[in-house]
Amino acid sequence: QVQLVESGGGLVQAGGSLRLSCAASGDIGSFNVMGWYRQAPGKQRELVTTITSSGITNYADSAKGRFTISRDNAKNTVYLQMNNLKPEDTAVYYCKVRRIAYAMDYWGKGTLVTVSS
Repeated sequence: QVQLVESGGGLVQAGGSLRLSCAASGDIGSFNVMGWYRQAPGKQRELVTTITSSGITNYADSAKGRFTISRDNAKNTVYLQMNNLKPEDTAVYYCKVRRIAYAMDYWGKGTLVTVSS
């Protein structure tokens, strides 16, 4: 059974930085995509960024230039460095792992990021 545990959320002022982590336990396979999504109050969950097991990244336009995704395959951990945060970045941030071989998605429970103006 795969479990994902996010950490690193919190309250930060606009312009500040946060680093989120997501540790996966269980078998996520050698070929997978790890990513971050977010859901703001009253809005649908949206993609922030993803990274493949080979290191190919993809960013939403809102994240480009401010957020950086990285991963440590030995630790099955994905990170999200968020800089120059804006109030509109306020959301619950969710980690997701897609195990490609089985087309299965696993989600974490989320971590709240609040950016004050």
